[in-house]
Amino acid sequence: MTSVSAPPTAPESVMLATKKKRVQKVPLFLLIPSIVILLVGMGYPLVWQLITSMQKFGIKQQFGAPADFVWFDNYIALASDPLTWAIVARSLAFCVVTAAITIIIGGLLAVLMKAAGRIGRLILQVSLLLAWSMPIVAAMTVWIWLFDRRRGVVNYLLDMIPGVHMNRFDWLENPLTFFMVACIIVVWMSVPFVAFSIYAGLTQVSDEVLEASQLDGATGWQRLRFIILPMIRPVLMIVLLLQLIWDLRVFAQIKVLQDTGSSASEFDLLGTYIYKLGTGAQDFGMASAVSVFVLLLTIAISWFYVRSLLKEDEN
Repeated sequence: MTSVSAPPTAPESVMLATKKKRVQKVPLFLLIPSIVILLVGMGYPLVWQLITSMQKFGIKQQFGAPADFVWFDNYIALASDPLTWAIVARSLAFCVVTAAITIIIGGLLAVLMKAAGRIGRLILQVSLLLAWSMPIVAAMTVWIWLFDRRRGVVNYLLDMIPGVHMNRFDWLENPLTFFMVACIIVVWMSVPFVAFSIYAGLTQVSDEVLEASQLDGATGWQRLRFIILPMIRPVLMIVLLLQLIWDLRVFAQIKVLQDTGSSASEFDLLGTYIYKLGTGAQDFGMASAVSVFVLLLTIAISWFYVRSLLKEDEN
């Protein structure tokens, strides 16, 4: 005869519930040191930005003159300026396009690393690491040489195609081609991180599951859609979120290209726009207001991912 255990009594149920709550609070306590470090390291700059964004803070204030509070006048001026919204739209379009291209290329390279042999995988990984480790200034110097209108390799190779005339074509003179070059450079610098991240996710997909689905008649597309992608979805989401945030705040690549080509407002993204308002025009109040706006925009972009995490935790 099998014995049936009696249900826990009321005191035992209370003790179990209390123990469960105590265990659930442990991760929260472990997060406290990280939260304190973030508050100390980022709290002061953030508060300073918020205060400065509501002041008339120019070059005189840099030398100790008191700053007058204008409250929300800087934000109103930005919201009523068509140039600001043109730069915001351009920055959003740029970050979405570059992030999407980066995820696609990085995903394909990750699949290639998973399918390649040991030697091929090693060569590909070393190549990606070399591209990833190259300093931004050195990489930008090489890319500017490649797209140089007089001695650039890109123009030389394209000019060899019949019917294509690219001799002395200036890629950095027109906003469209300028951002095409910027997109290529940003994608090239971002692909290694994405490829390695997705490859790490692919290594967690069980080969036995894929073999079983193949025996059941699933095609390669069906295995990718219904097995692989759902299993690496968390990796794809966090990588996409990071790429959107990084590409929205891109600065160094655009600034170096502007120094080589044109620095007109048509070639600005949010990063260079803030730089021009602050360092160029010495209007740190307006620059801080744009910085706060970029912070809020970043939070809005991140909210979709955070909400998805909360839903997964509830389930």
